[in-house]
Amino acid sequence: MKIAVIGANGKSGTLVVREAVERGHEVTAIMRSEHPTQAQHTLIKDVFALTRNDLSGFDAVVDAFGAWTPESLHLHKDHLVHLADALSGTQTRLLVIGSAGSLYPDSTTDQRLVDSPAMPEEFKPLATAMAQAYDALRIRDDVAWTYLSPALVFNSEGERTGEYQLAGDVLTMNAAGQSEISYADFAAAVLDLIESGEHQRERVSVVSQIGRASCRERV
Repeated sequence: MKIAVIGANGKSGTLVVREAVERGHEVTAIMRSEHPTQAQHTLIKDVFALTRNDLSGFDAVVDAFGAWTPESLHLHKDHLVHLADALSGTQTRLLVIGSAGSLYPDSTTDQRLVDSPAMPEEFKPLATAMAQAYDALRIRDDVAWTYLSPALVFNSEGERTGEYQLAGDVLTMNAAGQSEISYADFAAAVLDLIESGEHQRERVSVVSQIGRASCRERV
């Protein structure tokens, strides 16, 4: 399959590229500037400069875009609207690496995690921006999108076990009672979804089977 990875030089993007290449896919790394990559092809271009023509011919586009400063948080929504517009009406799948903030803490679905006391104040601006991006995407019926929410603890240095569980809109715990997933296992989930073609126009959340955290980050 032909797969493009936007933000291919970031932590999650790098592992998605690696996973895809190791599975034998033809991968194009899309980055703002030159960086080492395992992808067979590179496209140096800002995400907002990407055109419909740039993204044509791919079976899937993985969006690993990130913006972290207060003045740039709105770009989460803005860039996702731009990508959805570029892919509107095409067969190319758009798989978005999102955050846990828009998940619900429990099955009552009365309040999202980002608005609950469980979300630390320092993470709320980013989580809110990413939730707004998801809200802009989930109303689109003209794009073959899938939004992937990692667990609450996104472990950048965790091992690849190949074992994870998919859930839906409710924050799910693993066998150890924790909400965590390694970047490597998350990348495996992304590729599994691309290869299976499942969960189009759905949000899925990804959590490990058992707890294995060593170096942890909240998203």
